[in-house]
Amino acid sequence: MTREPRDAPQFYLTAPSPCPYLPGLEERKVFTHLIGRRAPTLNDTLTQSGFRRSQTIAYRPACEACRACVSVRVLVDEFKPSRSLRRIAERNVDIVGQAVPPRPTSEQYSLFRTYLDNRHADGGMADMSVLDYSMMVEDSHVDTRLIVYRKRGPDTRINGRGDGPLLAVAVTDILADGLSMVYSFYDPSLAGRSMGSMMILDHIDRARRLGLPHVYLGYWVEGSRKMSYKARFTPQERLGMNGWDRVD
Repeated sequence: MTREPRDAPQFYLTAPSPCPYLPGLEERKVFTHLIGRRAPTLNDTLTQSGFRRSQTIAYRPACEACRACVSVRVLVDEFKPSRSLRRIAERNVDIVGQAVPPRPTSEQYSLFRTYLDNRHADGGMADMSVLDYSMMVEDSHVDTRLIVYRKRGPDTRINGRGDGPLLAVAVTDILADGLSMVYSFYDPSLAGRSMGSMMILDHIDRARRLGLPHVYLGYWVEGSRKMSYKARFTPQERLGMNGWDRVD
């Protein structure tokens, strides 16, 4: 008789809850725990299968009558920015990102709190405390970095660091085949800079320098304005019933 190894992942199903993307629908998720020495390898495998990470949980939608949430990953080696994305890159040439260990700071939480209050005041994360934020950043058993963005300073060419106030942060996992953008936030007063798109462009450049073929953007939902920007980064692959399908 074949027996499951004691550390094999166990999967669970959540109860139905209101869908955050499509009004009037409900969502369910299947999830498992990412802990221990097997967590990095398991996170790689599950991300490639359409899961996302939140702290020590890997989850993916498991809605009975809906398949709207589609995992998206950018094909790094073939990516060529459109004219509008090139303009965004040029607009933000004075900003530099630095990869640092996943350690929370009061400056990060202040920016996170401002971002939520301005952009997602009625969302599921709206009441997150400083402790909740610390757990979001620190509670990881995989290879996680924070990419922190500031204005370029006089010593940036020497030390690779920006200067001045914190402008944006991305929580990023380093996978065997790419970078996974777990969560990002930015100063909402910089809306004219398209900071979300800027961070994706920066991650594509980082993945290219690391020799990694993909940048995982999470879920794209057709018909959801919140997710429409992800379709701009092509060529990309979207995970369907028959595997990853290319979209140009």
